[in-house]
Amino acid sequence: MPSIQELLTQGWNLHQGGRIDEAMQLYRHVLAHAPQNANALVYLGIALFDQRRFDDSVAAYREALALQPQFPIAWNNLGNSLRMLGKIDQAEQALATALDQQPGYLSALKNRGTLWIWSGEVERGLKWYEEGLKVDPNNAELHRNLGVIHLLLGHYELGWNEYRWRWAMPGTYRPQVTAAVWQGEDLAGKSILLYPEQGRGDAIQFIRVAAVLKKAGATVYVQCDSNMLPLFSSVAGIDLLLPTGSVVPPVDYHASLIDVVDRWFGKTGNLAYATELFSEGQGYLRVSDVAIDHWKQWLARQVPHGRRIGINWQGNPEHHADVYRSIPLQTLAPLESIPNASLISLQFGDGIEQMESCSFADSILSLPSDFDTAGGAFMDTAAVLRNLDVVVTSDTAIAHLAGAMGVNVLLMLGKVPDWRWLTDVNQTPWYPSMTLIRQQQLGNWSDVVAAACELV
Repeated sequence: MPSIQELLTQGWNLHQGGRIDEAMQLYRHVLAHAPQNANALVYLGIALFDQRRFDDSVAAYREALALQPQFPIAWNNLGNSLRMLGKIDQAEQALATALDQQPGYLSALKNRGTLWIWSGEVERGLKWYEEGLKVDPNNAELHRNLGVIHLLLGHYELGWNEYRWRWAMPGTYRPQVTAAVWQGEDLAGKSILLYPEQGRGDAIQFIRVAAVLKKAGATVYVQCDSNMLPLFSSVAGIDLLLPTGSVVPPVDYHASLIDVVDRWFGKTGNLAYATELFSEGQGYLRVSDVAIDHWKQWLARQVPHGRRIGINWQGNPEHHADVYRSIPLQTLAPLESIPNASLISLQFGDGIEQMESCSFADSILSLPSDFDTAGGAFMDTAAVLRNLDVVVTSDTAIAHLAGAMGVNVLLMLGKVPDWRWLTDVNQTPWYPSMTLIRQQQLGNWSDVVAAACELV
């Protein structure tokens, strides 16, 4: 008969392998036989957190702490769950308790920094990250986090230097090539392989650097997700597009798309190249006239009159900042009242289930179920975007796609946005057709949506 600790270890191994439901069964099995086991409650809380069941995870941690008040891990995890629920003061108290019980507790220092940064008190958050570096000066995650914040603040030289620490973190992607990573060397007569390192939105935003390197004299190869090949086939400066995992021709250098922004953009923050591909507002991504006309006719049958407003509210729920940047669909209800306008959903996959409980779902036009399934990722979406008057969206790949095509887009941002959007500006050199609408109070999207209604 395995011991309780052996069962918890077995559950944790399942948990770490992504088999969270099976792990939870083991944790609950332990609790059924040992309901006073505080460790089992913490394991359960972590699993609930990973399932984004933050209220339930808070309850599990509080139960563990009622049994074992001197438990810094539980206090730390409780603080992180409370942070995700927007309960800032309670989260701060929990994290402070964790550090009182275990001074120098690195995870609690990280979480305390993240709590205040995402709450909008950036300088206060940076203090805790710096305290963490005193404990572990070579902690790649802390350095990466510092890099993101300094880039957000426009401290480019320091920001890029710190952000490069991301390559020391597990899970970062580099292709299997023998060439050197490009560090800004002269590319005249040289070849380089480029690739996205993060999500599709990043790929769409930074694919434009291919044209910059081509003008510098490079032969440019780009490797990306096979579904993105059709969309990127219109990008200037690419000599050869390859699917991720394919055999790459011999090259002199390789670099992620963000590496190129780092090395080219560098210390100056000069984003002139970011807009140079927007000739006559057309952007750097193209879609065929045939596809545009097809969706023009389809939309004309569905929405024969008035303005067409595309809406998108939910990003990738697995993204670490999703809770701060995705918007509940119901919050967009004021858009329904805009005179002589129709709403078209640009949401697919995660978030579409909100249509079932949305009070104005009958006023939202849904696109066909086979949308974007035949021609490649975003190809139908790109053609539809060309037939809309404006797109109103949270910080998702759709925002980048609309911006990259020169479509009028209103981007609704949380109080502390991703680094690329900087602070206190309503325009961005990345996308001339984009207007940024910023959240002033953490969690309050109503004012943001009201501002979007004024601008539509």
